[in-house]
Amino acid sequence: MATITTKDGVEIYYKDWGKGQPIVFSHGWPLSADDWDTHMMFFLNHGYRVIAHDRRGHGRSSQPGVGHDMDHYAADLAAVTEHLDLKDAIHVGHSTGGGEVVRYVARHGEGRVARAAIISAVPPLMVKTPANPGGTPKEVFDGLQAQLAANRAQFYYDVPAGPFYGYNRPGAKASEPVIWNWWRQGMMGGAKAHYDGVVAFSQTDFTEDLKRISVPVLVMHGEDDQIVPFADAGPLSAKLLKNATTKFYPGFPHGMPTTHAEQIDADLLAFLKDQRVGVGA
Repeated sequence: MATITTKDGVEIYYKDWGKGQPIVFSHGWPLSADDWDTHMMFFLNHGYRVIAHDRRGHGRSSQPGVGHDMDHYAADLAAVTEHLDLKDAIHVGHSTGGGEVVRYVARHGEGRVARAAIISAVPPLMVKTPANPGGTPKEVFDGLQAQLAANRAQFYYDVPAGPFYGYNRPGAKASEPVIWNWWRQGMMGGAKAHYDGVVAFSQTDFTEDLKRISVPVLVMHGEDDQIVPFADAGPLSAKLLKNATTKFYPGFPHGMPTTHAEQIDADLLAFLKDQRVGVGA
């Protein structure tokens, strides 16, 4: 397996396929690089080099007891990009991975990043605070941690079988293979990393990171997102970015990269090929 070791001794697994301009994919919680396989194959076949890593504590990477926060996630991503000497790279992040991309681009990406896309992403801030009254109450996230600690296997079936892919909506047809693939990826990772990750994705404030980013960013969000509610996420991030393009999807769920992969890939490819959008670092 291809791995690198970070400065604090964590082994990070990654996939690296093809040649051409690199696209680096950052996965959601509590999944792995495997969640990007469909998209990696699509962009590989369109002449891009595609890279995805397992976040620390997830998938095939090490399971340390510490470092499960956005600063470490971004630093680990930086370590991968530096090891591979990636330049003119495109960074794509889903959900928690969107937060990872935002922090990486803002704090480590200078001179290496051409564009970015954040999909159903957690920025600017998920949790409800006096400054973020539309956010989700902290008690909701406390409940997620309690369910994870009590019976992770059951919890990791219930999430994809219900709100993640919108399978709990009237008329929705659930895919058992999709549910079990989510479960498989989640159970590969470490319980401690996933428990701490709930705090990382829900309580990290990305406001200043978003303001700092100057490269073009595509903000994609489903309007029926039950995990990262639309109104408090995508539109607010777009307002904070200097150079944002938006694609919002009525009726699409949080897991739209899986349920609507063809649409997401087509729109992302159009953004990458749009020469009217400035490219720079």
